[in-house]
Amino acid sequence: MVGLGFLVLTALVALAAPLFISANDLSAAFAPGLPRQAPSGHFLLGTDAYGRSMVDVTIWGARISLTVGVLATLLAVGIGALVGVVAGHFGGWTDTVLMRVTDWFLVLPVLVLATALASVLTPGVGTVVVAIGVTAWPTTARVVRAQTLSVESRPYIERAKALGGGHWHVMRVHILPNVMPLMLAQATLTVSAAILTEATLAFLGLSDPTKVSWGTTLQLARSVGAFSAGEWWILMPPGVAIVLVALAFTLVGRALEQVLNPRLQERM
Repeated sequence: MVGLGFLVLTALVALAAPLFISANDLSAAFAPGLPRQAPSGHFLLGTDAYGRSMVDVTIWGARISLTVGVLATLLAVGIGALVGVVAGHFGGWTDTVLMRVTDWFLVLPVLVLATALASVLTPGVGTVVVAIGVTAWPTTARVVRAQTLSVESRPYIERAKALGGGHWHVMRVHILPNVMPLMLAQATLTVSAAILTEATLAFLGLSDPTKVSWGTTLQLARSVGAFSAGEWWILMPPGVAIVLVALAFTLVGRALEQVLNPRLQERM
């Protein structure tokens, strides 16, 4: 509940950001302060290398980071659910081929694969979403396949097939509703990883540098030498925001997993 409350508060603040943060507040040319000012009464968290308030930059960065995290998660969970349901339902050579492809993606480092994919595409937010989405689906595919195999063994599936239910009917009406809770739990866990990956890709310069996100803020801090200069106020706000949001999503995901997974309930 603490994680969920923090996520709701973060989302509301991010959605309301245009109401109290203007374009000039985020502009490098019309920034309201001097570059790299330490925290003061006027700028509670100081300013970045352009003179923008770190409070404004951190709040606005939540919009991009959360958007990329959610969209990439939807893509990853969608691909994983499709692969898992098809593999578990059809079995045979279809299951073998899809699971071998899944295993191939599992053994590859996600960050390295996402970095390679983002580097060959046009830099931008959409590229980051695609790079994360097409590399983060294997875990979901494995979980959904296992649940699909469990559902396939139940008597009402045999009755549905005996009454003339086709593959599409069985997957849509009987299997998908049973795997949806696990997909939801997996999605909340995937969002935190997606946000961390987005920050890493942006830090490496593979995102759109004109968009204010937590990753691009850290990348700017690195490029101006804030690390070596000890200007913690440029580094800490986006870094802490990434950690807290990732932790909140993980807390919610673990809680959902315990509620929706009967095996975990038995262990508790």
